[in-house]
Amino acid sequence: MKVSLIVCTYMRPEPLLRLLKSVTEQTVHPAEILIIDGSTTAATQQLLNKNKFNNLHYYLVPESHRGLTKQRNYGITKVNRTSEIVAFLDDDTELTPNYFQELVKTFTNDPAVTGVGGIALNENGWSVSNPHIKYDKYRYFQWEGYVYKEGQRNVFRNYLGLQSNLGPGKMPNYSHGKTCGFPSNGKTHEVDLLVGMSFAFHKSVFDSIRFSTHFEGYGLYEDADFSIRALAFGKNVINTNLQLYHYHDASGRPNKYQYGKMVVRNGWYVWRTKNPQPTLEHQLKWHAITILLTVIRFSNTFTTSKRMEAFSEAMGRTVGWWSLWVSKPKVK
Repeated sequence: MKVSLIVCTYMRPEPLLRLLKSVTEQTVHPAEILIIDGSTTAATQQLLNKNKFNNLHYYLVPESHRGLTKQRNYGITKVNRTSEIVAFLDDDTELTPNYFQELVKTFTNDPAVTGVGGIALNENGWSVSNPHIKYDKYRYFQWEGYVYKEGQRNVFRNYLGLQSNLGPGKMPNYSHGKTCGFPSNGKTHEVDLLVGMSFAFHKSVFDSIRFSTHFEGYGLYEDADFSIRALAFGKNVINTNLQLYHYHDASGRPNKYQYGKMVVRNGWYVWRTKNPQPTLEHQLKWHAITILLTVIRFSNTFTTSKRMEAFSEAMGRTVGWWSLWVSKPKVK
């Protein structure tokens, strides 16, 4: 199966170069690499001119197409007609050598699969559970012979009865799912949500839908929105053999205040895309979790070294939540 790789980038020439070098080391290579650059400087283009890669096509988009969502949609229009899979990777990732081999295998093994995602090894907090240890159910999540130590936010959700009642990768009716990912156990799991750092879809999916224009600029949660809508065409799965490293490069990210607002408003939008008519219980849980996470971020002002970042994000979440009572996003 022919794979077209789209990498949307913004002001990250060095991380992008690291990713592209890992692409050259693949056991199976993509048929084409499309670099969709929204940078306001020529640094990325100059670096690519010095470092040549096979089948790479570079596009510096105008301001009207800048932003992750717009760049993704722009890249789709440049995909070769003969491609069967369109893969997306964040520009601050690095692949293990068999990434594309596993990607193609996932699609060919099950024709019902139309969306595939991978896992970041450096973000994986799972370990094999010890049968001789009794794990605190509020602080640890046990699943399929593995155990995951919950973060602060999930510990509070567990105590308050606000945790997801579904497995990883699934979105409950009140939207806030488990954030633990999957253990690296070689299995493939059916999910609702794929993560934009590493996902791919059958090219046929893009004949019917594109990334939503609601998610402008940084585009937080546009991957979740697309994943949910893509379920209309088949299954989404996470293949834990599809592995990479995700470094979360700080450059090109919005300020924490804007990020906090997007977390709430875009989160609300995705929730209503999946569950357009939530019951009163689902609504109360969504708002309760949103408020809880905001309070936790405010508390981080006193418990972390990055106090101003925590405070700015908490303020953004607060303003974002209150703004929903004045003007809710219109779900298309």
